[in-house]
Parts: sequence; C-alpha cells; structure tokens
Amino acid sequence: MTGRTLIILGAGGDLTRRLLLPGLDGVLAQSEADDHPEPVELVGVGHHAMPQDDWRKQVRTALGSGPLRDAVVQGTRFEEADATEPDALRRLLEAAEHPPILYFALPPAVTEHAVEALRGVDLPPGTRLALEKPFGVDGASAARLNAALAQLLPESRTFRIDHFLGLATVINLLGLRFANRALEALWSAEHVERVDIVFDETLALEGRAGYYDGAGALVDMIQSHLLLVHALVAMDAPASIEADDLHDAMVEALARTRVSSDPATSSRRARYTAGDVEGRSVPDYASEEGVEPDRGTETLAELDLEVDAPRWRGVPFTVRSGKALGSPLTELRLTLRPVDDRPRGLRGDQPPAVVRIALMPERLSLDLDINGAGDPFDLDRVRLEAEFGAGQLSAYGEVLSGILNGDDTLSVRGDLAEECWRIVEPVLEAWRSDDVALEEYAAGSAGPEGWSTR
Repeated sequence: MTGRTLIILGAGGDLTRRLLLPGLDGVLAQSEADDHPEPVELVGVGHHAMPQDDWRKQVRTALGSGPLRDAVVQGTRFEEADATEPDALRRLLEAAEHPPILYFALPPAVTEHAVEALRGVDLPPGTRLALEKPFGVDGASAARLNAALAQLLPESRTFRIDHFLGLATVINLLGLRFANRALEALWSAEHVERVDIVFDETLALEGRAGYYDGAGALVDMIQSHLLLVHALVAMDAPASIEADDLHDAMVEALARTRVSSDPATSSRRARYTAGDVEGRSVPDYASEEGVEPDRGTETLAELDLEVDAPRWRGVPFTVRSGKALGSPLTELRLTLRPVDDRPRGLRGDQPPAVVRIALMPERLSLDLDINGAGDPFDLDRVRLEAEFGAGQLSAYGEVLSGILNGDDTLSVRGDLAEECWRIVEPVLEAWRSDDVALEEYAAGSAGPEGWSTR
C-alpha cells in the first residue's frame, strides 16, 4: 500500500487543533471502513519546539479510536523547523515514509517564502502541496505565488484550500441548481430581482488580531471565501463536475464579475464598538489586544457587484460579511421579481418572495403566496422549507479527503484565486485613499443603519 505522509507546517497553531485534526479524524474513520485503507503518517512542524508527548496528546484528543487512527497516533511526531529554509524542508521530505503532502498552515507571507525555499529542493515523486487561504496579500503576490508553484508541481497536485467549498450547502448548490428544473428555471435575470450572499457572525475577534487586523472582513471573508460562493451562484452549467470543467465555469463567472460603478459608492465598511453579543460583553474593536487602531481595519464589509452575462445582466449582487453582530445570518438569498400580470381580484400585498439557501445550518426555503384560509381571494404568504442532509465529513474533512486522494475538485485553481483579488482590489484602493468612510456599529447590533442586506 502506498500511503501518504501528511506534513503540517505551522502545526502548533490554532488551525491544526480546531479544524485540521478533527477533519483528519473524519477522513480516517471513513477509511477504516474501506477493505484496504492506506496508511497515513502525520508529522507536525513548528517554528518552536513542542514536547512529543504534548503533540501526541493533542493528536489523540482529536482522533477517535480505530485501527488506522490508533496507528496514526502511535507513529506521529513533532519536528522543530523553519519552513522557509531549504535544508529544513529537504530534511522533512527525506524523512517521510510515504509520498509527502506539505500542508502550509501558515500566514500568506510565510507561505510565499516557504514556496520559494522549495525551489532549491528536489521534491520526492508523488509530492502534493496544500496551501491555506488567503493566497498572497494582493493580486501581484498571488500571481507570484502561482508562478512559483507552477515551477514546482503540476496544477493538479497543488491544492489551494478553501474550506467553504467543503461545506455541505455549498456543494449542494450544484445539485440544487442543475438537477432541479424548478430552481434552474428561476435562476436568471428574468425572475430574480437581486442576489445577496451574507455571512454575519456573532463571534468577535477571538484572539486573532495577529492575522485579522492586517486583513479585515473584505480580505478575510469576501475575497477569500464568499466570492467563490458567488461564482457557484453566477456560473452557467459546467459540462461536468470534474475539476477542470467546474473550475472553468467558476473562472468564467468571476471574469464577468466587477464592482458596480464606482468602488467608493459600491462598497461600505464599518467596525464594531463595545456592546453585548448573546449575553457576553464585547470590547471596542480598537481596544482589543493586538489591534492597531490607526490601521482602520473593518470588521464588517459590504460590496455591490454586477455580472456582465446574459443570465444576470441588470441584477445587483451584494456580498456581505461581518463580526460581532447581534444574530448570525449565513445565507444565499435570491429575491424574486413580482409576477408580471396578476389577475384583478386577488388581494393582499406581500413583500417580494425569496429563495433562501442557508449555509449554517443547511436549509432551503421558498416563499409562496397562496389563497388564504379566510376569504379565498386574500393571498397569504407561506414558506416551504427543506433541510439538507448533513455531509458525512466536515468541511475540512472534505478538503483533506480530496488532498489525500488526489482529487482537486474542491480546491481553488490558481486563476480563480487571482480573479478574486482582481475584483476586490479597486475597493481596497478606494479604502486606502479614505474615499469610503469607516462607519461604526455597536457589537450585538445588526450593523450600521441604512445598509441594504439586513
């Protein structure tokens, strides 16, 4: 059996403990049901040393019991190494028992240096690279990173990770749109008045100032995640859901997407002040530990887009994400146009009907107007709802499964990453020039008054 060696660079960080190891647990549990599960060697790597017992305890806590998982725990080890040094990377790769997967759980600037260091290393046969988002810190650095990666490995062995593509609801978008005549028939400018993609969190900074204060909501969520959801919403049907066909359709949708009119009038930004969220006190963002107030980092961003394609011409798209808001809202929302010619005598004015696809928890709802229970000619609003079946794997489990099995369908192709940066860069430039005011909202509120999506 071939097996794989998973080498996590930056394994001492929160990402490994909270997401990667639990995701790996699901993949290994699924593999244990296979007649011939392939062995997995797990190697944690950090810039600072970690006692082997502490690392093994962390892995044991994350992985359940089973023959494959027990073997992973027994064989795992932690290495102290500088991921930007060619000799350190060479040593890690040479020590791998199986064809290695280098997983870059590192900040984007460090990842870029580590990839450059790999150019001086002979990669073992079957090597795969997995990189966490964001890819680069702007469009130019993303292009440089992609060029460096292309010199190392074919695109099919380079996995850019966006766990949003592993969310059950996001994957379900493909089936919902293209396997259901009723929804696909609605999915165009003829029937849709506007589209909103919202990911509002009640979580505040939660100790992530080291990364978040240099990124903000626009880069951390919209550029990194929600524009890929937008691509799945806006694209035309791919020839298949194999990686190349799916990614081609997504790139085409993003290439046709741009900020509506002037970036200064098509974007909004704000950050939270002190308040209460779900019974807990949240301090002013500017006073959070590790924050540099003068940076003017936004914790809530909203962006108006348009898609220059016949299917969507004239339909506004709004993408929004924020932190420390009063209630979570994570959904794709299609607001439908009113019917063209309602017969006289049907009474009752209802707000526009909406198709909602909730990302967390996974749910679909559709508004309908029907004859009421009283006067049969009075229209009442009802909502049809259906819950999606939960995926067998978590979002990180899905993407890790793809990496271990060599299936790059749920990874982000290089040109996709560059298109995401192209879309947001005019907005970032307008914000750096202070052409857009940094508004404020109290933690626990719905955001500033007058914003369009809540």
